[in-house]
Amino acid sequence: MFALHPDRSLLNPKFDGYKLDPISSEDAVSRYALQHKASQASVSGRHHFSFQEAQSRIRHDHLSVSPGTEQAVYIDENLRVISIRLDHDTLRPSFGEIYDIPQPTQTPASDSRQREYPSSVFLDAHTLLCADGHGTLYVLTLSPSNPAELLGFYELPNSTTPAPFRLHTALSLDGQAIAVLSFRCFNEAPPAASSTRKIPPAEFDVVAVRIPLDAAADNTVARPLDILWHRRGTNVPLYLTYEQQRKVFLLAGGSPYRRIGQPAVAPDEPSPNEFVPTPSADGGPLSTEPTKPPPYAWTQDSEEVTVALPFPSSTPKGDISVLFSPQTLTVLVQGSDFPRYSAARLWGGISPSSSFWTWDAQGAHTYGVLTLHLEKQHAGTRWPHVFDASAEQIEVAETLDPSELYAIRESLEKYTAELQGAVGAGGGARPSLADGEADEEVDSTVGTDTCITWVYADGTDPAWAHEDWGVPFTVLSTPLPGSSSEISMVAKHTIDGPRFVLSNEDAPSGRPVWTHVSTYSALAFVLASKRDTRFTYHVPSKAVLAFEGGGGVYGGNLYLYRDAEPKNNSAKQVILRLAENTSGSLLGVGAVHVEGQTIILCLCEKELVVLRNAL
Repeated sequence: MFALHPDRSLLNPKFDGYKLDPISSEDAVSRYALQHKASQASVSGRHHFSFQEAQSRIRHDHLSVSPGTEQAVYIDENLRVISIRLDHDTLRPSFGEIYDIPQPTQTPASDSRQREYPSSVFLDAHTLLCADGHGTLYVLTLSPSNPAELLGFYELPNSTTPAPFRLHTALSLDGQAIAVLSFRCFNEAPPAASSTRKIPPAEFDVVAVRIPLDAAADNTVARPLDILWHRRGTNVPLYLTYEQQRKVFLLAGGSPYRRIGQPAVAPDEPSPNEFVPTPSADGGPLSTEPTKPPPYAWTQDSEEVTVALPFPSSTPKGDISVLFSPQTLTVLVQGSDFPRYSAARLWGGISPSSSFWTWDAQGAHTYGVLTLHLEKQHAGTRWPHVFDASAEQIEVAETLDPSELYAIRESLEKYTAELQGAVGAGGGARPSLADGEADEEVDSTVGTDTCITWVYADGTDPAWAHEDWGVPFTVLSTPLPGSSSEISMVAKHTIDGPRFVLSNEDAPSGRPVWTHVSTYSALAFVLASKRDTRFTYHVPSKAVLAFEGGGGVYGGNLYLYRDAEPKNNSAKQVILRLAENTSGSLLGVGAVHVEGQTIILCLCEKELVVLRNAL
């Protein structure tokens, strides 16, 4: 998998941080009131969402942009399709109601399924596909000056009740229109009567459909969609696109997307004892002395284990000796009473040639941090511990939030001060490295655990697709809609965010090659502090943009992290007040292109925010 093999020359372990790039909001941000208000209120109180459904609805982008053009659309609270165009000189938006989607008829059968948000995608600059969120797809022909013309409307076949679905992408292929949509998979059979039955996990179907572009002879009757292929997974896709050269769809989501009838792949979830420290087994009274912090802290992603060991900051780098072997680790520091590791057997195998270490003794800290970067020999394997049981080393709970990894230094300094009587006893407390982790796992999660599934346009599986099947990695960012045709993702590698681009070249096995082209240093670290982020996108070779959802008293911000050269020890950060408390929640984001400029549109419930000169 691409995220497992970053280019070491593009990683910068000496990166210091982001410095503020002061941009005036008055010069970059303009807000315009919406006559036709957008809404995210399509939730019925009669239905209960799974976590995956709630998460996908938060990430749903209500704005649709026409790639390479200046046009965008959204569907308002009354199912009216609203067009947005920007004036070339002033960048002031003009709004037009181009089509009024019929209000669906409510029946007991239709109410049995939770409706989706309305969605839309451009097939090209002249054709727009719209889903009403109740199970009907409308095909519209666009005109620069007139309302859109209805070519026809469609529903999924073989269903007595239209299944609400969401549109993800559309393209023209070999003279035909193809759209990819997703919907919640419902078990039509009634569940067995049992008060203790286990609720089955939510599953979602992803289907590609063929859509005729000829005008329907009878526009009063819905025609059935022609399904080309059908897949199923446990999450709504996070990123879905089509690669023209190989004629293959890329589905990135929280699970693989299997053929119907193929058994689901159980997620590799750590057991509870992988999250919490092992309690004392002697049953004796708790000590009233300060709790000594663990000898090291560690975290991991799918390709690397990172271990942080504290040593006195006065330690010369030349006194540190670190040796890597495929199965063991040796760490020796001259003149130190700290634990030494002499050929200590690791829990799993590593690649010595790809593993390395750094020593950070800068600043006013009493302790420096020796950081070991251990490249996993078997990518995608989760380590429950750093050392094998035979090594007889102290077991340390994994630090789930990478941004807390280097708190080991502060923990040791605090412990030393407490021993000297500066602080009262804190016996029985959990080490500060683990504070809150047992109950705050969701809060400490950065990015989205993702698997990739490949499907040819005709529905067959590529012979090389099994190499990526079920191999998880963490995505921090996907491309900003409308910004570029590049297929890329910013993945999580320890605390960094390397950007990988799908190459035109193939590996010897035939699988596509992902190329590591740049790195947003410490991106996972800075994103970990953002608790109200709704969208995280990147503009290739420019920046990563984290948009807050807003909607509260203080509105929401945009945090923009600029690209930087690999050896630069700092990069630029921009913070812009995106929305005010009168704007409402942020619902969608996209980029349009006007006279060579990339303009970012931010759709809020009551306002459209136009960002210029931000990139």
